[in-house]
Amino acid sequence: MKVTKMPMVSACAVHDCAYNGHGNCHARAITVGDGAHPRCDTFVVAAAHSNPNTPVAGVGACKVVACSLNSDLECRAQSIRVGYHERHADCLTFTKG
Repeated sequence: MKVTKMPMVSACAVHDCAYNGHGNCHARAITVGDGAHPRCDTFVVAAAHSNPNTPVAGVGACKVVACSLNSDLECRAQSIRVGYHERHADCLTFTKG
């Protein structure tokens, strides 16, 4: 079995997300994109936040085929940053390809 290392979410500025703990994402893995836009599909607004002692999230899948870092629906960046774009969370590492 081949194991692929996921890129990590190095920073998240979306503080109202339930997975955000002290500027880091603590979901097990996130999914990016709706096909055309690099939204963080894992973003969930909630008053309660995840435990900041859990590991930092990786990028499990990326559905933005227009990103130069996307290969076979997987992110090939070393790490990504997530932040606000208008009123939603986006992958700020998105690079149009």
